[in-house]
Amino acid sequence: MMRFLVARNPDPDSSLPYLLRLPIGDGLVLKARSPWPRTSRVYCHRAAEAWPDEPEVLEDVGVLECRRRGPAIDLMLDRSRENRSQFVFTTLPSGREGIFWQTRKVASTARPGARIPGRRISELGTELLILVDTRERYPYRFVHQKASTERVALAAGDYAVRNGTGQVVAAVERKSVSDLAGSLSNGSLAFELAKLSALGRGAVAVEEGYGKLLTHAQAHVPQGFLPDLLARVQVRYREIPIVFCENRRLAEEWTFRWLGAALVESLAEANLGLE
Repeated sequence: MMRFLVARNPDPDSSLPYLLRLPIGDGLVLKARSPWPRTSRVYCHRAAEAWPDEPEVLEDVGVLECRRRGPAIDLMLDRSRENRSQFVFTTLPSGREGIFWQTRKVASTARPGARIPGRRISELGTELLILVDTRERYPYRFVHQKASTERVALAAGDYAVRNGTGQVVAAVERKSVSDLAGSLSNGSLAFELAKLSALGRGAVAVEEGYGKLLTHAQAHVPQGFLPDLLARVQVRYREIPIVFCENRRLAEEWTFRWLGAALVESLAEANLGLE
């Protein structure tokens, strides 16, 4: 089993008296102000030195999950109490990296103004450029969102964003309920979701409500068949959200917000060395 280690920082002059070792890669070593975020978020930063050869270990706990999720690491320990926490990597106003260790309780009780620094779409510094697949008919123009568009041949999805090196990092597939029903029936939706999954960040925006799928009539298809198929592909490709947006206008707005957030997360991961 993977292990989470807490040790005494051997540097007596450090303002961060604890060392943490997370089972990420070869082992991510952090300096921390506290051995656990019990009453407030705990500030951490990466240790320049490797894990000591003979550390004074204070805790050695089995790890059930240690997974990167965007600019964050979720940690679940094999014990009944104090078992779930999260490390959030961010950029401080000074430009330096900041790492905040928190639990759900600590995050929910944090006072206003003590929130972890974050970036919104408006803070990208440039207008969001959305790539539109050349095969897309009557595409979203994102006029109200004030985003620019560029027609390109996309390998996955109908709308996408790319990072500074030109790599596509996220894509959204647009569907009407009729399109969704057809791709569920003929099995092509699974292949589309597989392509989106390969990007690392993908989603499907449906321009009508879920109720329309329930009432969608198809010849030779028994009642409940389409919702059952949808549930199966959602479980199989659980990393790809399929969002019912009620109408075209809301689907366009959701696509813009989701792509912007996906680009922000991707850039944050690259800047913080988490990719």
